[in-house]
Amino acid sequence: MASASPTTPPAPQVYDWEPSNAAIAAQYGIDPASVLRFDLNTPATVNPVALEVLDGPFETSLSEYPDADYKVIADAAAAYTGVDASEIIVGAGADEVLDTIAKAFLPTGGRAIIPIPTYAMYAVHTSQRGATADTVLRLPAEQGFRMDLEQVLERLPGANVVWLCSPVNPTGMPETPEDLRTLLDAAAALGPDGPVVVVDEAYFEFAPATLIPLRSAYPGLIVVRTVSKAFALAGFRVGYAIAQRPTIARLEAYRPPNSITAVSAKIAAAALARADETLARVQATIVERERFADALRAIGIEPLSSVTNFLLLRIGSYEEAESLTEALQRGGVVPRFFGPSHPLAGHIRVTVRGREQDDRLLALARAWKERAA
Repeated sequence: MASASPTTPPAPQVYDWEPSNAAIAAQYGIDPASVLRFDLNTPATVNPVALEVLDGPFETSLSEYPDADYKVIADAAAAYTGVDASEIIVGAGADEVLDTIAKAFLPTGGRAIIPIPTYAMYAVHTSQRGATADTVLRLPAEQGFRMDLEQVLERLPGANVVWLCSPVNPTGMPETPEDLRTLLDAAAALGPDGPVVVVDEAYFEFAPATLIPLRSAYPGLIVVRTVSKAFALAGFRVGYAIAQRPTIARLEAYRPPNSITAVSAKIAAAALARADETLARVQATIVERERFADALRAIGIEPLSSVTNFLLLRIGSYEEAESLTEALQRGGVVPRFFGPSHPLAGHIRVTVRGREQDDRLLALARAWKERAA
C-alpha cells in the first residue's frame, strides 16, 4: 500500500456527538423517557435474542476478562457470511474496526479518499492518524448520489485508503456494482502502492448486495459489517471486517485486547446464528419504510429513494430544515440535521422506527407544515 513522507499532520477532526436524551429533555422541558431517536438509524426495540442470553451462563465468569480472540463471534460471523473465520477481525462496533484499519493503513502524512456526503467517522479516523481527508463530492440526487468515479480514479495514485459505505449513509442509496468493480480494478492495478478499499456494509441486511465474494480477487478489499443496525444490538458494540488473510493479519497487530465484553460477545454470536429472525424483522421494516415515505409525501415532504432503514428528506432551504428540526425536537422527536456547510444542508434524515413512533413524527411534521402554510 502507498506510503507517505512525514509532514506536519493536520489537526484531528472532532466527531459531533449526538446530544443525549437527558440533554434534549432538559433543553425542551420534556420527559427523557418520551424522547424518540430518529437520528441514529437503530431499531426501536432490542433484538429479543439479547434478553434471552442476558440470563447467562457465559463462557468465562464476568469477574474475569473475556476471551481475547473473540472466537465465538468470528465463528458465528463466518457461518453467517460464508467465509473462513481466519478472514475475520472483530471489534467493539464497526467504529473500532474502522479505527483499526486507519491505524494499520494510514500513516502520518498519508491520504484517504472519501466520497461525500458519507459517514462522518471516516474523516475523523483519517485526521486522527495525521492523514489528509481527500473529499470528493458525490453526484447530485438526480443521479442517485453516485460517487464521482472519474474524480476518485484520478486521485487514486498515492492514496492509502478509500473509505466507502454501501448502502451510503446518509443518502440511503447503494454504490453501483459497476462503479465498485471499476474502482477495485483501478486500485489493484497500482499494485502494492495502491490503496486499500474499505466498503462499510453496515446496512447490508436491508439491501443484500455484498462485495465479500470479491475478496479473493482483490487483496486490498476490506468489507466491514455491524450488528448495530438490522440486528438491533447497537448498545452491545460489536462489528467485524472481512478480507484476505494477510490483510486480516496486518489488522490484528493493531486490534486492542478485551474491548468487547463477554456479554456482548455471546449476544452477538447468538444473534448471528439466528439471523433468519433478524431478516424477518428487516422485511417488516421495509414495508413500514414505504408506508412512512408515502405518508410523508402526503403532507408535502419529499423522501428520496432509499434501500435502508432510514429516509433522507428534502425539506428546502437550510432555514426550513432547521425550523422543522426544532419543531420535531420540541415534540421529543430527534432527526439527523445537517449544518449549513454540509452537502445535505436543507435535508434531514429520519430512521424508520415502526408505525407508532413514525406516526408521532408524522403528526409533528404535519403540524409544522400547517403552521408554515
